Amino acid sequence: MAHPEVLEAPPARRWRAALRAAIGRIARVLVRVPGAVRTKLLIAFLAIAALLVVVGLLGVRVLGHANARVGQLDTLRARTVHYQDIESRAGDLQEALNVRSAGASSITAYTGTKKLPASGELWTLADLDVGHTLSQVELAADEPLFGFVPPPADERALRHIHADYRTIARALAHIKRLDEHPVAGVDARQYVSAARDAGDDLDTRAVGLAGRAGLETQALVKVNRAQYVSSRNLFIGVSAGSVLLALTLGLVLASSLVGPIRRTESRLAEIAAGDFSGRLDVPNRDELGSLARNVNRMNDELQRLYGELETASRHKSEFLANMSHELRTPLNAILGFSQVLEKRLFGELNEKQGEYVEDIRSSGNHLLSLINDVLDLSKVEAGQIELEVAPFSLREAVERGVVMVRERASKNGVALAAEIEPEVQVVSGDERRIRQILFNLLSNAVKFTPAGGRVDVSARLVDGEIQLAVADTGPGIAPEDVERIFEEFQQTDVGAQHHEGTGLGLALSKRLVELHGGRIWVESELGAGSRFVFTLPADEAMG
Repeated sequence: MAHPEVLEAPPARRWRAALRAAIGRIARVLVRVPGAVRTKLLIAFLAIAALLVVVGLLGVRVLGHANARVGQLDTLRARTVHYQDIESRAGDLQEALNVRSAGASSITAYTGTKKLPASGELWTLADLDVGHTLSQVELAADEPLFGFVPPPADERALRHIHADYRTIARALAHIKRLDEHPVAGVDARQYVSAARDAGDDLDTRAVGLAGRAGLETQALVKVNRAQYVSSRNLFIGVSAGSVLLALTLGLVLASSLVGPIRRTESRLAEIAAGDFSGRLDVPNRDELGSLARNVNRMNDELQRLYGELETASRHKSEFLANMSHELRTPLNAILGFSQVLEKRLFGELNEKQGEYVEDIRSSGNHLLSLINDVLDLSKVEAGQIELEVAPFSLREAVERGVVMVRERASKNGVALAAEIEPEVQVVSGDERRIRQILFNLLSNAVKFTPAGGRVDVSARLVDGEIQLAVADTGPGIAPEDVERIFEEFQQTDVGAQHHEGTGLGLALSKRLVELHGGRIWVESELGAGSRFVFTLPADEAMG
């Protein structure tokens, strides 16, 4: 049973869904066709070009037919004009013949409104009127002057008109002779009657020519209108179909290319984020399909390498943790005995022996500090450190950190100062770890700052975050070293050449800051000192 929402969906939405489904099916068929992307694009462009050519040829054909119909209509109009002229002249001729035959009163160029007597000069004028009108008919029916070739039916009618013209001309010649030189016993009425009969036939033929041309003109106009509508609908239909096919082809091609590209981009982003569990499914049998297979191979290889790296890192951390633990026991014993010797519990020591004991204790403390850093870093990497979060006074933590390095700073001739804003008092976090971070930053600052320099500690509230900074006037850090100094066992060239240490302090500080949900960074220029800054999130603050 269909879901109610599907049944109630608007027709436009159902139509779009059906169109997307159809395009998707066509695209799935297209992607399985073997061939390069360039070839598929070329075929698509050629298909669109072919559609444009079809539309263009159809337009040329429609225009050609329209032009031909315009030519036919011009010819028909010319026929109509000429045939109407013949019709008009034939009417004049028929009227003149009627006047000559009946002797009726009629307005002509020669008789005026006079009634013609049975004979006399007015008969001659009437004959002249018939002759003049007949010459006008001859001129109007002269085919070489038409400018067009009459069709067969018109040719037959024109032949009859010419025959009637000749009949009237012969009869008129007899009438004129009899009017000028009467012959006893010979009557001109027979010639007048023959001329009238021929004139009636000529007029009928002329009317038929003009009427037929008019009817053909009207019929052609109707045909033109119908063919215009038909051609317009055909052109619109073919154009719309071509546009629809071109759009469909473009959408299908885009779907077959854009879809795999987006899936590949999404999968690469997942791989970059460290997710190797997915697979890229691209059925294309072209470069995109090859790319997808290579991405899957890369995913498998990276997954294997990451697994090996994680295993190696875990073994390293376990080894360092175990070794650190094993080293701390004898080292604590050495430190304990050195303290016993310093307190002269086994007797007095001479000056040289006292210096040796001091060196033993100092080196042992330094080694113990390094071992503790290694052990802490191993625990952080193994996820074995749990923060003991509780409210504490940040001011006191900063002051204790300053006290811990004050003696060394004074010994090195380095000024040390702390500035804490009043808004920063009590914060929430692991006090011991935050003091450890401060001590690492302060120790480095004092160690790298030359005599006469200065180290400043500050704490303030910035954009809802607690921001702690340790700034010094030391030699600064080169731009290429700024990023790597937060990595394990990394030091700047100056630090590696002139100062002791393993390069674990900043790496451990970075891990501890991130465990608190904060950030740490450095701002430095060569020769202008350094400023290390770390933050605690706003929800850690309880000022």
